[in-house]
Formats: sequence, structure tokens, C-alpha cells
Amino acid sequence: MKVLVIGGGAREHALCRSLSLDPDVTALHCAPGNAGIAEVARLHPVDAMDGAAVARLATELEARLVVVGPEAPLVAGVADAVRDAGIACFGPSAEAARLEGSKAFAKDVMAAASVPTGRSYVCTTPEEIDKALDAFGAPFVVKDDGLAAGKGVVVTDDIAAAREHALACGRVVIEEFLDGPEVSLFAVTDGETVLPLRPAQDFKRALDGDEGPNTGGMGAYSPLPWADPKLVDEVMETVLQPTVDELRRRGTPFAGLLYAGLAITSRGVRVIEFNARFGDPETQVVLARLRTPLAGVLLAAAEGRLADQPSLVWRDDAAVTVVVASHNYPGTPRTGDPIEGLADVVAQDAPHAYVLHAGTRLADDGSTVLSAGGRVLSVTATGRDLGQARERAYAAVDRIRLDGSQHRTDIARDA
Repeated sequence: MKVLVIGGGAREHALCRSLSLDPDVTALHCAPGNAGIAEVARLHPVDAMDGAAVARLATELEARLVVVGPEAPLVAGVADAVRDAGIACFGPSAEAARLEGSKAFAKDVMAAASVPTGRSYVCTTPEEIDKALDAFGAPFVVKDDGLAAGKGVVVTDDIAAAREHALACGRVVIEEFLDGPEVSLFAVTDGETVLPLRPAQDFKRALDGDEGPNTGGMGAYSPLPWADPKLVDEVMETVLQPTVDELRRRGTPFAGLLYAGLAITSRGVRVIEFNARFGDPETQVVLARLRTPLAGVLLAAAEGRLADQPSLVWRDDAAVTVVVASHNYPGTPRTGDPIEGLADVVAQDAPHAYVLHAGTRLADDGSTVLSAGGRVLSVTATGRDLGQARERAYAAVDRIRLDGSQHRTDIARDA
């Protein structure tokens, strides 16, 4: 089948890599893509936010399946435009994607479905903000109601910083702090049947020891040796299936990838947030462990046939991803720096370690890969256990040379 992937980050590179290994995929395209994706898919210079243009491209390519990767196009209705053109699309409708596009909407859905989550207030005025901050006390958790590219959440003991962020957001969700380790769990769904993937843990803070500002994610690993073996079953029963059922009841079925960000608190599992797409960098480690060919699973979800899908088959290997970021990330990153050593990873670390591109582009003469964003690369490695996967990942990171770059040195260390 011909597949078109929309997006241009490490998540889309991971998806394209998995799809390129699927024997059922006869042609793979990506729009707009990046320098790394160009090695496994044909790139097209289409605006990912332009639903009409994406649908037109999919029609011209005679794509059997379109996979919309990023959240912003989903919230903007790109998946709806593709489906309106008569092409199967993996990704929720704009209405269903509000589960990520609006924190307040997500809280309302969770309340209706009796999904366990933290207590919260939706605030729109300074008076409401002050009252909510006072009600919960430190640590303060302040979330921009809308999309903020992974940077809309502030967790701080400083009430002045919490208030400043809340006032800058316009509409904001202020909620109680949830203690305990965090877990990411993806599920593929066609709006009725829910098929969970394997859990992962990511690292949001920029610096070792979970210090520094929040980021889009600096690394991840899977499996989680410390997690309860019954965790996935519990989350399916109390979170994923009830949420999918509630959205279907409302007339806005969610078909695509449902991501649950969870806290394993002293009072049990609580939902921190929902996303309407594969998360980055967790996608990299989860797909590295998936043995079942990916295209058929995504197509079954897009066509409402997930109940007929056989159980997923997983590798026993562990996987670790380390993100290499630009100088000054997550502030204003420096871009345009040459990236060296990528061929060394291919020559010396493959197939157990490989590089997935995020913020990269080719130089005008096509000879050099340059940095083009905050999170530049993800280095993903597999091994018989987390120790070996981690060792391989960091060995590959050490071969990459990007002036001023930064990465965490403690991904998966404690696990």
C-alpha cells in the first residue's frame, strides 16, 4: 500500500522508519519531512496545517493511508479533510482532538467518564487564578488550556512564577500536584475497540536529575521494570476504554492514537493529560520494540476494523532514546550549525542504534545536515536489557558532533 505521513519531527521519522520496514508498504511519502526522513521516504513541500493541500497530495499519490503525526494539524482538522476526500486517515477528527487541544475539555470528558485525575479549576480571570492557586498551594501546576508545543505547563513552588504563567495563558487549568512516577501509555483505537501499546517513561526537564525548565522531552525508555505488571490492564479499564466510550457517546468518536500521560500516585493511577497522537520521544522506544508490522494496525484503526486485528507481537528487547538538543534549548535555540558524525553511527552502531531526525535540514548544496530546531536528533538504541540499550544509545550520542548541543546523561539510569 502507499502511505503518506504528515509531519517532520523525530516522531514522524520513527513512524516512517517502522513503515519502511513493513512489507505491505509499497511506497512511502512524507510532507514536509526532514533530512533524515528523506532517507526512507519521498518528501513533499506541503504545509502540514493545510488540510486541502494535504488531501490533494494524498489523492495525487493515490495513498491508501494517511497518518497525521503532529497535534496542531489534527486540531486544525487535517484528518477530516483527508477523510472527506475518501482516503483512510489515522488521526482523530478536529472535534475529538480537542482532548489534547483543550485541557478544560479533557477534564470535562474525564469527569463524565469517571476517569481518575487530579482536582482542577478552569480560570479566565486574575481573581479566579488567585483563588485556585490559594486552594491548592505549592507545588503549583498551571496548564495553558490550548496547544503550546509541550511548553504550556509550569510546575513550580514559586507562586509569583505560577501566577505570571497563568496570566499569560488567557484560559488556564490549575490543578493539584500529583505525586509519584510518571508513565506514558499509547493506545490505537478506531473509536470503539482500544488496543494498548507498551508503556514508556519520558524525561521532561532539560537537565539531569529532573532539574531545569520543562521541555518537549529529552529522552525515554521502555519497558518499565519497576511498574506493576497489571498496569496496562488497569489503565485500559479505568482510563482508555471509558474515555473512548464517552467520546463516542457524545457523537465525536476518537479514532487514532490516544496517549495517556499518567502519574502513579500514592492514591493510585491518575491521568495528567491526554494527547491525540504519538508522543515524542516515547514513540521512538515503543516502536523500536514492536514486531507487528505497523501499517496494517494503523489502517485497521482508520477503517474501523480494529476488532479483527490480531494481538500485537513485541520484541523482548529494551529500548532507550536520548535527545540531542540545540544550544539554549528550550529557550530560543541556535540553528544552522552543521551536524557531524551521523555516518559514524550508521557504520559503527547499526542496527542496534540509529538516529532519528527532528529539527534538521539539508544545506542548500545538499552536502551537510544542519540543525533547524530545538530538539535536533533522537538517538535510539535497543539491547537485551535497559543497561545494554542505554550503553549503546550513549555510545552513539558520543559520535555525534553539534557545536553547543546538550543532552541529558541520566536517561533510564535509575531504572
